[in-house]
Amino acid sequence: MRLHTNDPDETILMARALDGDPSAREWLVQRWTPPVYRFCRRMLKNDEDARDAAQDTLVKVLKSLDRYDPTRAFSTWVFGIARNTCIDEHRRRRKRAWDEPPDVPADDPTPLQVTSEGERARQLSDALELLPPLYREVLVLYHFEHMKYCEIAETLDLPMGTVMNRIFRARRKLRDLYTDAGGEQ
Repeated sequence: MRLHTNDPDETILMARALDGDPSAREWLVQRWTPPVYRFCRRMLKNDEDARDAAQDTLVKVLKSLDRYDPTRAFSTWVFGIARNTCIDEHRRRRKRAWDEPPDVPADDPTPLQVTSEGERARQLSDALELLPPLYREVLVLYHFEHMKYCEIAETLDLPMGTVMNRIFRARRKLRDLYTDAGGEQ
């Protein structure tokens, strides 16, 4: 299933947004906030930072709509901006890390963790967070944002073979991390 299809209505709304139509620009924000937030959340591993990064991304998108090339996939352009925003946030975190006390996770299990399925989901999520960013980003774009290899290659400015290799290695590393965390094989 592909989430980012270019249907005729979406193409018309994009053209209107490019021309500065306020209602089309509002539609653009509503349309792209959920996938951009999900991407940022998976990359930054923190709800608050993800909300900030998603908002920053959409502000950048709106401010630079005139630089969008309509011959290319809009999703590729948006996720490229989101990726760069997440990288900037990682840099800011490193600068402020020594100023802030470390986050202390809550000891109480969430209702999701109580169930067997919730536990597997947590273990998988934890394993995903342990992946290096270069592996995590390709898995997030492919499995969660349903982008094709060619779109990922364009978004990350990488050769297609590199994307395929990273996805292969990321899946293998994720499987190993998941198994080590007590997940099923």
